[in-house]
Amino acid sequence: MASKTNAGRFFEDYAVGQVIDHAVPRTLGNGERALYHALYPARHALYSSDAFAQSCGLPGSPLDDLIAFHTVFGKTVPDVSLNAVANLGYAQGRWLKPVFAGDTLRSRSEVIGLKQNSNGRTGVVYVRTTGLNQSGDTVLEYVRWVMVRKRDADAPAPETVVPDLPDAIAAADLVIPEGLDFTNYDFDLAGEPHRLGDYAVGETIDHVDGVTIEEAEHMMATRLWQNTAKVHFDTSARPDGSRLIYGGHVISMARALSFNGLANAQMIVGLNGGAHANPCLAGDTVRAWSEVLEIAETPAPGVGAIRLRLVATKGGAPFALRGEDGKYLSDVLLDLDYWALMPT
Repeated sequence: MASKTNAGRFFEDYAVGQVIDHAVPRTLGNGERALYHALYPARHALYSSDAFAQSCGLPGSPLDDLIAFHTVFGKTVPDVSLNAVANLGYAQGRWLKPVFAGDTLRSRSEVIGLKQNSNGRTGVVYVRTTGLNQSGDTVLEYVRWVMVRKRDADAPAPETVVPDLPDAIAAADLVIPEGLDFTNYDFDLAGEPHRLGDYAVGETIDHVDGVTIEEAEHMMATRLWQNTAKVHFDTSARPDGSRLIYGGHVISMARALSFNGLANAQMIVGLNGGAHANPCLAGDTVRAWSEVLEIAETPAPGVGAIRLRLVATKGGAPFALRGEDGKYLSDVLLDLDYWALMPT
């Protein structure tokens, strides 16, 4: 009798052009918001207050942009990264529509690239993932690439296809939520007085605060997003017997820490690129710093766009990223390049 259980896909199970509709759709509510704010020190006003969001032209407070990301991402894990060694990077991410309590999200991925590693035991799979709501509208899209084990090391290597991914999304291609208007923005309630014109390209910001990663909180968060990757839960899945902290957990922690200095970078609308530079384990204390990469106008009233590099470290000195050899320093956990919306 054939097995009814799912061992997950291995590298040789993927083909360029393959489309995967992921189970299971998920309806999100304010419970996800409350848990998110319990797990991370998230304080951005637009995601905390209906009244604040309504003063900015929205019908109410959306769910945090990274709740949408983690939910869409989590759907893909059983089909894309259940047998992953590591999630390697992101590109071409765009938030196209806010997600509100009551929305139901599902995910679909297309395989856009394959490259077997020289060791013959693993390969890199590139997928473009789309998050859809109950109306079939795309709320989020992004590309990611992940290193996946082979089932059979002797299986022939597929033809190498590596997608051409631009370094960044042009500001003109960012999608501004319908109705967003920062002309009556309340800086006192938002927590900081700094508007777009107060930041300069090349400026760096030390976000000062740190949070020590706890095993239980990480696993609770990863379950919240229905992420089933073995390396996050099963101590036998890694040679050293440790549980690898989900990279999205580090992203959310760093983004929340960035409030101190970037409280008015309200909405993430673009993900230009990202790398999980080194593994994060329970007991590591995450700190964060940012660098301003670009500043742009948008057609929405009072709304500007700021492109930021967000770096998470486990205790390294702020503003140090790479060594003389060009490689990430061992204390660097995350190097993320994203666009956010900010009042002008």
